[in-house]
Amino acid sequence: MYRVLFVDTASMSFILTPLPPPVDLESRTVLRKAAAAHRYLAELKGVAATIPNESILINTLALQEAKGSSAVENIITTHDDLFRAELLTDTFIARQRKKYNDTPMR
Repeated sequence: MYRVLFVDTASMSFILTPLPPPVDLESRTVLRKAAAAHRYLAELKGVAATIPNESILINTLALQEAKGSSAVENIITTHDDLFRAELLTDTFIARQRKKYNDTPMR
């Protein structure tokens, strides 16, 4: 396998380097860290299984990412605002749909 390294923007030239990298990826340190990560993921999976609706946990990740990317754009918001907007979106859309459907055709 090869990966492409972009070299020069003017001439659009590329250099291919062989994969895998010449670094030992299965060193003792890496394997210990992988084992620890596996333990923590198993613990998280066990804790997540106790939540009645696991999608609640997953949905918060998207909201946290949205908050972070908004902060990058200098838009400051709170978690409360995000959760409130997420909850009220369906209500707002339903109201707009009803308003549209109740409008007489001309």
